[in-house]
Amino acid sequence: MNRSVRLRALLALAVIALSLYIAVTVPVRLGLDLRGGTQLVLETRSTPTTDAGPEATDRTLEVLRGRIDGLGVAEPTLVRSGENRIIVELPGVQDPKRAADVLGRTAQLTFHPVLGTGELTDEASRPLPKRPREHVLPDEAGTPLRLGAAALTGEDVKEAAARFDQQGGAGWHVTVDFEGDGRAGWARLTGEAACHPAGDPARRVAIVLDDKVISAPQVDPSVACRTGIRDGATQITGSFGPEKARELSLLVNGGALPVPVETVEQRTVGPTLGAQAITASAWAAAIGTALTSLFIIGVYRLMGVLAAVGLVCYGLVSYAALAALGATLTLPGLAGFVLAIGMAVDANVLVFERAREEYAARSRTSTRSALSAGFRHAFSAIADSNVTTLIAAALLFFLASGPVRGFGVTLGIGVLASMFSALVITRVLAEIAVGRPRVRRRPRLTGIATTGAVRDRVTRRGPRLMRRPHRWLAVSAAALVLAGSGIAVRGIDLGVEFTGGRLIEYATTGPVDPDRVRSALADAGFPRAVVQSSGEAGLTVRTDPLTNAEETEVTGAVRDLAGRADKVRDELVGPSLGEELRRGALIALAVALGAQFVYLAARFRWVFGTAAVVALAHDVVILLGVFAWLGRPVDGVFLAALLTVIGYSVNDSVVLFDRVREIARRTPGAPLPGITDQAIVQTLPRTVNTGMGAAFILTALAVLGGSALTDFALALLIGLVVGTYSSVLTAAPVAVRLHRRRPPRQPSGHT
Repeated sequence: MNRSVRLRALLALAVIALSLYIAVTVPVRLGLDLRGGTQLVLETRSTPTTDAGPEATDRTLEVLRGRIDGLGVAEPTLVRSGENRIIVELPGVQDPKRAADVLGRTAQLTFHPVLGTGELTDEASRPLPKRPREHVLPDEAGTPLRLGAAALTGEDVKEAAARFDQQGGAGWHVTVDFEGDGRAGWARLTGEAACHPAGDPARRVAIVLDDKVISAPQVDPSVACRTGIRDGATQITGSFGPEKARELSLLVNGGALPVPVETVEQRTVGPTLGAQAITASAWAAAIGTALTSLFIIGVYRLMGVLAAVGLVCYGLVSYAALAALGATLTLPGLAGFVLAIGMAVDANVLVFERAREEYAARSRTSTRSALSAGFRHAFSAIADSNVTTLIAAALLFFLASGPVRGFGVTLGIGVLASMFSALVITRVLAEIAVGRPRVRRRPRLTGIATTGAVRDRVTRRGPRLMRRPHRWLAVSAAALVLAGSGIAVRGIDLGVEFTGGRLIEYATTGPVDPDRVRSALADAGFPRAVVQSSGEAGLTVRTDPLTNAEETEVTGAVRDLAGRADKVRDELVGPSLGEELRRGALIALAVALGAQFVYLAARFRWVFGTAAVVALAHDVVILLGVFAWLGRPVDGVFLAALLTVIGYSVNDSVVLFDRVREIARRTPGAPLPGITDQAIVQTLPRTVNTGMGAAFILTALAVLGGSALTDFALALLIGLVVGTYSSVLTAAPVAVRLHRRRPPRQPSGHT
């Protein structure tokens, strides 16, 4: 074992040991879509007197933080997003109505003298003027009270607390302590009320919260006229239960929000849905990894066994990296973690196929030297193809939001971990293995000393695909017309993330006819509701934005037909946010195509960069067209799949163009069509073997991943097939046509 092998071995052992320690001691933080809970996106709104700028949003964030602490939620998260949005995550909270009500209320608390009783008019339903001389509002029992101007506000309150007085008989109540000028103001207010006889309405003090009398207690007979309660403390009594008392004290303590807030997005996921997704993804990862490993072992024998070991190490390293970075693992991120296992074999396949070529080209030299040459010559293609995937991951992180951003993090970590496992861990194992005397005596055992079934058949037939490139372009054009007609005829079914609306998923006791539910909702006043089956016993309802009261009506209509229907997912996206997300998705797509073109043009030539981007646009249109024909929704998870397909398609194009560049350097002056044919023949085994490895993973994810991941896996499977085709039979013909059959210039870059 030479020095370089020893250094790589020590590095691999150190990383594996550290990863194992982190995996055992540091848990990965699960997103709300996996552990259950509610996420709210609140947007501050300007008023005629206040501006919802960054400072007001920061003050609002602090008020909300105090309210959430009072709710008793374990590990809540509040972060500001942009200039006027706040993202609130409440793990374990399954009642978004109460959470949104507590967080969004402005809590305008005022204390008023009661002037007497009166008659309720339509004025009573209107908000109190800033300094009313007299106003009529009903108390808790419905008795109309004439209220004077507000004497105190919530700003005069020092602290409020919910307490239970069993001995005194007060039951649950809220104690309020005043501070500063509020102490004198409270003494003056109660002193004036104490001058009226017991039983007189004017002896009461009205406590008003958001234009509603929440309590109007009489001043105790022990309080003297004009003296009042001088210790600055009082009790708010009424028909309080423990939750209502705590909620009131929470609102009073939190104070008033500096500006109003509106819920523009709301997501609630039940804990069972997340647990099912984790279990399903674990099974998909286990079965997909086993099938991929068996396939790789069947193709590459001993090297395949070592690659399978490298896959296990990859999983350990990437999981530890997620834990160490404190990244949040979301549902799309979990799917990306599973997907990256299939993509992780790509680097190994590139190396092993190149080693096979070197072994055959050097007249059956030693497997050790062929393997070393394979790693050396494959590095350029590995680096270029992984950089393009990292570009897609970075775009998802910076331009997407929510769970899809988590997918970008997972994908990026997976790419780096797969490169390390292939170029360090698998390489160390392979170099040690080919150095064993028993292996040296049996070179065919390694899997490198054979050219492979795919290469043998392709080489024997000697295809000349680029002789008439226009034929393949005609096939691609026909596919584009078919896909485009699906978009024109059926239209793209944008999800609620991009249109705004509400999506509710129910788990029912048995199958439910969507048509019956659709008719029932139309009769209930929701004619535009889209009802679809979800899994074996589930139902999804997608509508325009609904208030919480309207959501209750929808749920009631579903339960009337389905019997028991438990909500497992509830998403609400406001129309303004939907438009913003839709615009962001288009920007992400445009930036992805532009970034790939710039990188490929810099690494290769503008001809190859243009050809690759044309193939990418071809893949995007076909994938959208297939989903249009199938009537599947296009949402944020689809966007993650689409950008992943772009990265995968570019990977194939990069590997092909990298080989074109290498052959062109060895044979200057040779026509590009012939060079491209050679490159296709030499890289086709890698394309087929890598595609098969990813297909096993994606098929397992589509079958076992459940309704939440089926569309994601389906989009990637379609993209896998289309991307494999386009990189060979769309990008290559476009490059040949753009080249105009002239000998290529010496390209930039290195091999």
